Amino acid sequence: MRVGVIGTGAMGQNHVRIYSEMDNVELVGIADVDKERVALLASEYNTQGFTDYRELLRMELDAVSIVVPTKLHKQVALDVIESGANLLVEKPIADSTENADAIIEAAKKNDKVLMIGHIERFNPAVARLKEIIDSGILGKIVSISTRRVGPYNPRIRDVGVILDIGVHDIDIISYLYGAQANEVYAVAGANIHPFEDHATIHMRLNHELSGLVEVNWLTPHKIRKLTVVGLEGVAYLDYMDQTVEIHDKDWIRKAKVEKGEPLRRELEHFIHCIENGEEAQPSGSEGKHALEVSLAAIQSYNDEKLIKIE
Repeated sequence: MRVGVIGTGAMGQNHVRIYSEMDNVELVGIADVDKERVALLASEYNTQGFTDYRELLRMELDAVSIVVPTKLHKQVALDVIESGANLLVEKPIADSTENADAIIEAAKKNDKVLMIGHIERFNPAVARLKEIIDSGILGKIVSISTRRVGPYNPRIRDVGVILDIGVHDIDIISYLYGAQANEVYAVAGANIHPFEDHATIHMRLNHELSGLVEVNWLTPHKIRKLTVVGLEGVAYLDYMDQTVEIHDKDWIRKAKVEKGEPLRRELEHFIHCIENGEEAQPSGSEGKHALEVSLAAIQSYNDEKLIKIE
């Protein structure tokens, strides 16, 4: 499988590293506008480096990871599809639902695998929690709440905290419920960033289920946790420790979780889907929904009203 990576910032470098370690993958080349960085990485991983990604796309690639700023996703994705390659687009899928639709439609028209890089889907603890929920151990699920907070990363300037990290939990809540949000209400504000740097997002899913997302760039230490409340028990998940603990009226139990690197699992799934002609998860439509909810949350706090999603 001939693979390339476009965008070699903090996240892109991890794509490069993992592809270089995969047995069934040849890392053909990488591209980034930072000439020094791309040269250094190309040398380290024994691959070709380009400052113009279109030169990389001439290398007859089978698959490409797109890890560039969100506003560039549409153009780069369309160019990748036109080159004949399958694509993984880092979250969020695009900067607007119209641009998301353009990517989805182009991939479908050209019969290309399109995967959206919502990495927490591949966190082993999330996978285990999904199994627990689907087994019925917790009974009917009535609410899912998440807390993703920590210090601000200065490299993030093009989007606020909702599109940068809130979108993770928006996607995970929909995934765990197996349902989409139909109403969103958010309270947020900007203190240290041009866009919002803290937000509390309340989602209604399937008209009766509750999802609550708390995010900020103001907390001095990082927290990444999720709570699922069911009629028969409560589950507590820690994204960072990759643990799941179940509390019911009789017991406190720790679920067995086979720990692993989420991004590696994500890229292995991407390559597997290409090799076997399967639809990748999260799909383009799932990525679009997470974007829709995120944009609705931004509109909600700006307009100070509840936003309905069709």
